[in-house]
Amino acid sequence: MIFKTITHILLHAIILVHFSSIAVAQMKADSHAPIGVMGDHMHKKGKLMTSYRYMYMDMGDLQNDGSNITADTIATSVSNRFSNINGQPPTLRVVPKKMNMHMHMFGAMYAPTDWLTLMVMSNYTDKKMKLTTYKGGSGTTVRDTFTTQSNGWGDTKLTGLIHLFSTGNHKVHLSIGTILPTGSTSETDQILTPMGMRPTKRLPYAMQLGNGNYGILNGLTYTGRHQRLTWGGQYSGTEFLGKHNGYRKGQQHEVTAWTSFAPADTLSISARLKYRHDSKIKGIDPLITLPTQAANPDYYGGDVITMLLGLNWVCQSGYFSGVRIGFEAGLPLMQELNGVRLEQNFNLMAGLQYAF
Repeated sequence: MIFKTITHILLHAIILVHFSSIAVAQMKADSHAPIGVMGDHMHKKGKLMTSYRYMYMDMGDLQNDGSNITADTIATSVSNRFSNINGQPPTLRVVPKKMNMHMHMFGAMYAPTDWLTLMVMSNYTDKKMKLTTYKGGSGTTVRDTFTTQSNGWGDTKLTGLIHLFSTGNHKVHLSIGTILPTGSTSETDQILTPMGMRPTKRLPYAMQLGNGNYGILNGLTYTGRHQRLTWGGQYSGTEFLGKHNGYRKGQQHEVTAWTSFAPADTLSISARLKYRHDSKIKGIDPLITLPTQAANPDYYGGDVITMLLGLNWVCQSGYFSGVRIGFEAGLPLMQELNGVRLEQNFNLMAGLQYAF
């Protein structure tokens, strides 16, 4: 089903390009990094590129500070942070079973000069979380399962890519930007309580569409090439400013490195390694008080290492000249997460880029 969705989206996008084709200079598939790397390249003065990316992420297994844990153990032994609130159970009686996210990312890049490329990106996200509710305040009897959902536009990123230097086949550029808090942080849905009631409550932080705060983006990217082999590395960081609804998302730091081989000018195959660190949420939203681990701000953040394989294809002539299609799939190699969490199973990304 996921692969059919990706195929349909990419085919429709290519058809749209057919009716608005503009002649562009010939390009190679390996002139861009894997599709999952953002802001990896710059453009010449006057050039414009639009992009669409689709990302799917699937989460399933449970862990507690890096070790596997069962839903029954969580429900009977992990303390509920909100047990002092009237009607709340002593342990976490609502346990996430799985979560998935579909994200549609829309972006554009424009170069007013050779040394500066401007980039804007926003996204439309659909999140679903399936949870198990245990009956009453103790024991392992399951009352039922239920699903919560949120969807809508997320935050907007504005970034400037600044050329630092290039020598032969080596290039380095800096990125500086900001996050505009255009995504909602007040999404609600109906839940199932251990006592069998179905109130509508504000969803946990992971189910919200935005971060709630303005943020500062910074990064550094290096790329190199030799004949049909290319490689690169990138650091990107995010710092959120101030608090919203009583909390602030933690710092985010990501380091990635990749290499690719082009068996032909129109096709490249890549391998990439990514490390990401997220800090804990600081503060708490007073309206997020569910007896589930996803409502506890201390159970956010951690370290994840992911291995990804991908391919890029570019059309160099004809009606579709300038169209670039990329695909990348990743599996986590290591996950050291804070507290009781759902682990990431895998992620997929497919995208289409068109340069004017």
